[in-house]
Amino acid sequence: MTTDHAAAPSIAVLGSFPPLRAISGYCVEFALALADYAPIRFLSFKTIYPAFLYPGGGLKDDQSFPKATHPALEVSRKITWYNPFGWLKEGFSIQAELLHAQWWSLPLAPIYIVICLCFRVRGKPVVMTVHNVTAHEQSKLFPLLAGLLFRTANHFIVHTQQNKASLSTHYAVPLEKISVIPHGTLDLFVAGEENRNLSRKMLGFSETHRVVLLFGAIRLYKGVDTTLLAFSKIADKVPEARLLIAGKAWIDWAPYEQLIETLEIKERVHCHLDYVPSDEVARYFEAADLVVLPYHHFDSQSGVGSAALAFDKPLIVSDVGGLPDLVKDKSFVVPPQQPDALADAMLRSLGKPGQLEHMQAESRELAEEMSWRSIAQTTLALYRRLLAAPSSGRQ
Repeated sequence: MTTDHAAAPSIAVLGSFPPLRAISGYCVEFALALADYAPIRFLSFKTIYPAFLYPGGGLKDDQSFPKATHPALEVSRKITWYNPFGWLKEGFSIQAELLHAQWWSLPLAPIYIVICLCFRVRGKPVVMTVHNVTAHEQSKLFPLLAGLLFRTANHFIVHTQQNKASLSTHYAVPLEKISVIPHGTLDLFVAGEENRNLSRKMLGFSETHRVVLLFGAIRLYKGVDTTLLAFSKIADKVPEARLLIAGKAWIDWAPYEQLIETLEIKERVHCHLDYVPSDEVARYFEAADLVVLPYHHFDSQSGVGSAALAFDKPLIVSDVGGLPDLVKDKSFVVPPQQPDALADAMLRSLGKPGQLEHMQAESRELAEEMSWRSIAQTTLALYRRLLAAPSSGRQ
């Protein structure tokens, strides 16, 4: 429902927007929800990263994203990673009362620093949502550049209380300058919802299979090894169980392939080792009975988890970052890098009659609690408070 925008502040949002991949799913949901309450100018990228930063030779656009339009939303796609003059132009020319930067990626730090500083020089406040408080992989540059970037913000948003504590501890940000606002479910993927049985058939599963899904880019911290070891422990106990791994491999897959052979579970593990386009995401989640996020370490909230909640899928997660917030029954939050604990949680969810249905109902409840309407209203209230503060842009 669109409201009267006459008295609403004008907002610029810096992030990624389709057809770019990055965090475009989150940004679309956020921008559309916020545009119901205020005019939004979204600053996105024409070229976001140099090709060498990504496996396989570049981050190709995803043209399959659903169309995202709103009468109060204007999207600009002018920023390029290689043109600092363009960063300055965006920072000094965009007409908005406040900038909300969605930050998640180390290579973008110089761009964000310049644009955020431009807004501050103009006396306009900067709000920054920190999607990744620390690096997913070890990086000496991350805390240095993040520390510089965070000096440009008046106020921060994180998605969980754990993230708030981490941001304050790592970067000496006063707690009163950090707000916790949920991530929100990625409902845009559900728009292309497919028939469950058809999805299973297309992916090679029968109606009787119990499908465990590990979804998203395959990186060292994602816990693929932990998942394979855990799955091998339940394979004989749940003969109908199947493991589906879907996502672009950012690292050498050979060690995992060897582990699958060694564990003798090759016939039970289905792999799609490539990026899943937006319009095919529903197929994988519809086919799944259970989604696992067995991350070794993590200090943020999960887009995969938010997508799983949008599909009302049961979840088992590691006790890291904001992942525990994705499940109500904390017995399905397991210690990281402990295959036995993950196997036990899998066995309880797949083997106990009615357990998956109960977990599914709880996922549905959590999804309702993370409504985008509530997120937009809370965020707008924060904007108003910052804009009402004396000399807000120079604090």
